[in-house]
Amino acid sequence: MNPLNTIKSVQFDADNKSLQVRAAIEFDHFDAFALPLVQALDCQVLEQQWGADRHQWRLDFESCVVWLNYEFYGDVCWLAVEREQDIEVLSFLQTLLLPFVKQEGELG
Repeated sequence: MNPLNTIKSVQFDADNKSLQVRAAIEFDHFDAFALPLVQALDCQVLEQQWGADRHQWRLDFESCVVWLNYEFYGDVCWLAVEREQDIEVLSFLQTLLLPFVKQEGELG
């Protein structure tokens, strides 16, 4: 099963320069979700960091730095950019993820 088929919602937040992704993600197997996500977004992984309750990956999307974050305790995953001019990149990435969003009760 494609782990991206567990995506329940994708919410763009321009004010916080982020794109929240709600999905069934296992902290200890984050890469099983993150690698297909990175591939679907046509990004390159530049760096991977993790700690007791958080994963943070630095990605490259067409020369734009995008951060992929996941926090265990909040069970929240999000993509973020640092620069205002890169907000449109998040909006575009949202369009790439929307086909994976499954409605409640829908099978992947």
